[in-house]
Amino acid sequence: MANDAGLILRLQAGDLEALGIVYDRHKQLVFRTALAITGDADAAADLLQDVFLRMYRFICRFDPQLPMEPWLYRMTANLSYTWVRRHRWLRPLEDVVEWLAGDRRASPPHMAEVNEENRLVQQAISALPISQRIVVVLYYIDDLSLLEISEILEIPEGTVKSRLHYGRQALKNRLILQGVSLPDMQYEFT
Repeated sequence: MANDAGLILRLQAGDLEALGIVYDRHKQLVFRTALAITGDADAAADLLQDVFLRMYRFICRFDPQLPMEPWLYRMTANLSYTWVRRHRWLRPLEDVVEWLAGDRRASPPHMAEVNEENRLVQQAISALPISQRIVVVLYYIDDLSLLEISEILEIPEGTVKSRLHYGRQALKNRLILQGVSLPDMQYEFT
């Protein structure tokens, strides 16, 4: 199994097979991030393709010694942000809820409860301003550190902390108003 640095060198040499390997290795990361930011499965699928086409187009600018994931996160966040700005509306989020529920499904009653909580969480995330939404998605859904988010978005770490703080407050307030029992949720709000 080739490492990312080797794959980048192969891509820089024009090897399309390497693009397929990179795609298979990182498609879930890109799709999940785009879906969480846009709230639209069709848009996320389109953005998935756009990210990898853009990556291939600009691979010559990438340093093979650097990790690939932050670069992919940056492209995904930027393209998703552009999509959200152009579409100022969000479609129903059933696909996001289904993905977020993932393998946590147990019994039908439990599944219904988890799905409802996930739907409310995703609605609350979608209601955030895009700058806060991207940070919340990268931090809670993609499990990135504040420093990683800062590097990906090319903003100071203090700005990331601020956006995360205000985004978390807005989510907490909205979810409390909706009657979501925060301690029982799989998301942490501190």
